[in-house]
Amino acid sequence: MKTFTLNDGHTIPALGFGTYKATEAEGIAAIRFAVERGYRLFDTAAKYGNEEVVGAGLRKSGIPRKELYITTKVWREELGYAETKQALDKSLMRLQMDYVDLYLIHWPANERNYTNWQKTNAETWKAMEELRQEGKIRSIGVSNFFRSHLDALLETTTIKPAVNQIEFHPGYWQPELTVYCKEQDILVEAWSPLARGRVFNNAYLQQLAAKYNKSVSQVCLRWALQHQVIPIPKSNTEERIAENMDIFDFALTDEEVTAINQLPQMGFSGELPDIWPERLPAD
Repeated sequence: MKTFTLNDGHTIPALGFGTYKATEAEGIAAIRFAVERGYRLFDTAAKYGNEEVVGAGLRKSGIPRKELYITTKVWREELGYAETKQALDKSLMRLQMDYVDLYLIHWPANERNYTNWQKTNAETWKAMEELRQEGKIRSIGVSNFFRSHLDALLETTTIKPAVNQIEFHPGYWQPELTVYCKEQDILVEAWSPLARGRVFNNAYLQQLAAKYNKSVSQVCLRWALQHQVIPIPKSNTEERIAENMDIFDFALTDEEVTAINQLPQMGFSGELPDIWPERLPAD
């Protein structure tokens, strides 16, 4: 498995396994199969309600904890200094783990939901910095942070975010934010890298899949990887889980990457960090 090096010196696998909506029986089976196929980065969150399932699936895999890379997240309604520390303790208990490799602020506080959103994010981050020093977290990062949220946070941090996990897929890849994160040496991770399935009917992506004897999914994941972005696809189907891992034996041309960059909007979730709990119409 290819890896990236984070700004804190830790390495992270270049491809992850998403667990959103993973349920008890099928979730454990999918996680165990994913481990067998070589996945080592597993992404969950307190809000997903399945940290117990993820922990159980990984324990049943038989792989030593030190060989796994586990991400979880503090939910946007539990932000704050004391709240964040309590949230992590609960996550560790559900996972039955002593530490997580990466802990993220799932969504930033915003002015519609917090009187002083900058202070709330800063206090949350301070708690995460301390938890990292205590050894309960290896790396700390954010999710769904726009540049405005990052700029405000960076004014108060001692430790810079290692990761920003954002919606990133053909048809909606937030290029300005992606470039800014790279300039700040913040690695981008891609949630919904297959645009909630909207990519599968795109004629250009189908053409590339035929050219490389790959699937549309593999083309999209490879495109993300060539942006130096970690895709985190999710699936409970063994065939798809195995297929998503098989993206390291081909490369798109620069022209093809650019063409995918320019595809019209598709698969946008409607979720924006500065307007929650409302959302725009999804594609």
